[in-house]
Amino acid sequence: MTHRGHLLIALAALALTACGVEPTPEPARPPNFIIVFADDQGYGDLGVFGATDFSTPRIDRMAQEGMRFTDFYAQPVCGPSRTALLTGSYPIRVAEYGNEKNIFPYVHEREILLPRVLQEAGYATGMIGKVDITKRRQGFRPELNPVRRGFDYWFGVVGANDSGEVHWVYRNEERIQESAGVDDLTRRYTDEALAFIRQNRDNPFFLYIAHTMAHVVLGVTEPFKGRSERGLYGDVIEELDATTGEIVDLLVELGLDQDTIVVYTSDNGPWSNHSLPQYTAAIEEHAGSSGPLRGAKGTTWEGGIRVPTVMWGPGSIPAGTVCAEIATNMDLLPTFIGMAGAELPADRVLDGRDIGPLMRGEAEAKSPHEAFYYYRETHLDAVRSGPWKLVFPRPGRDDSEWLLSKSGAFLGELLEPVTELSLYNLEADIGETANVAAQHPEVVERLSALANRAREELGDYDRIGSGVRFFEDGPKWPRRQQWMRP
Repeated sequence: MTHRGHLLIALAALALTACGVEPTPEPARPPNFIIVFADDQGYGDLGVFGATDFSTPRIDRMAQEGMRFTDFYAQPVCGPSRTALLTGSYPIRVAEYGNEKNIFPYVHEREILLPRVLQEAGYATGMIGKVDITKRRQGFRPELNPVRRGFDYWFGVVGANDSGEVHWVYRNEERIQESAGVDDLTRRYTDEALAFIRQNRDNPFFLYIAHTMAHVVLGVTEPFKGRSERGLYGDVIEELDATTGEIVDLLVELGLDQDTIVVYTSDNGPWSNHSLPQYTAAIEEHAGSSGPLRGAKGTTWEGGIRVPTVMWGPGSIPAGTVCAEIATNMDLLPTFIGMAGAELPADRVLDGRDIGPLMRGEAEAKSPHEAFYYYRETHLDAVRSGPWKLVFPRPGRDDSEWLLSKSGAFLGELLEPVTELSLYNLEADIGETANVAAQHPEVVERLSALANRAREELGDYDRIGSGVRFFEDGPKWPRRQQWMRP
């Protein structure tokens, strides 16, 4: 509604009051939603999550004025994490073109994405940044452009900084630049985001800012070069922090802070090749930290999939609070749709759950998830319920020559073996160091039953689950992945 519209309503209300008639109160405005989605930012890479060699004062302040989620989960790598967020489903459940199941999902056009539901509910919807749910180089079909998937506006790139497509910059369906550098991407994204907010200040809006930083190859604008003690990576995080602060400042300036929820989170754990000596120098300059967690990007140890998350919304999220309940980026879809007063798709099963009670800090609010499943591609590696995480045996891979033959490969492709069924109490042992399976056979039995339920519903490396979506005729998962690629 425009300012003129609000003025007319106010004048009408005054007239009714003067006549002794109580006016009908104006309906509350649905909240705006902003997701700031960093790329490859580790669990330990915010001040409020323990970072000490660079500064994140703006996001730290958001945590002081809002809520920090300590047990918030994404997926092990970029594309699956974006798929989970936008569909509200585990990526293994989501339909892909050709009935395939890819490392980087090729999300089918018949999948219903979060912006589509909000758009149909009257929201202005905008996306700034990296898509990465289109199989990257091989699959950016016109029908997968964000403006055909529920976004009114898109400015950004198709894939990651090291994939080549970052050089193709799009505005909506037009490729406006063939070769863009990485140094000014965060700045350009921020300017676009600020413009979108200004343009839609009088309407409920959903803005998804999918940064390409801090994924290698890194870049920052001149004011941030050399600012941190962490090298280029720290500089990149400080620019992400400062530009997120600009977004919050604009919301306050426009009087939208009481009507807006901002979620700052990451798509997975930090990039890492530290097992290869050839990458030692690059790691020190270009990679983040998992903090107290084990593992990194590409793994299903906590450091690969648990991400730093802060939620800010002065009108609805209590200040200075911490949530240690299990929540996931899949939950944002049903939560936002519920807050918007819209309806969830009725023709499909979703895995996300409404975490509104957690965000509002309601007394006795608990995680809506009986279990969280750690999938890596089609492999079910582990299951968590409450504080307990059960990790299943699996072979490893340590083929340095194979890894070095791949451009931009990461540590997740050099997997350490798990030789025995392992149980960890994550409240007592956040670093997954002590296997206590022998001491708690009843917990192992309960979590094993939950895992078997997931294998039936969602699948595993050796089976297709009954709940996986397919929208095409023909073979299902025709290029079936083996347990471990050679």
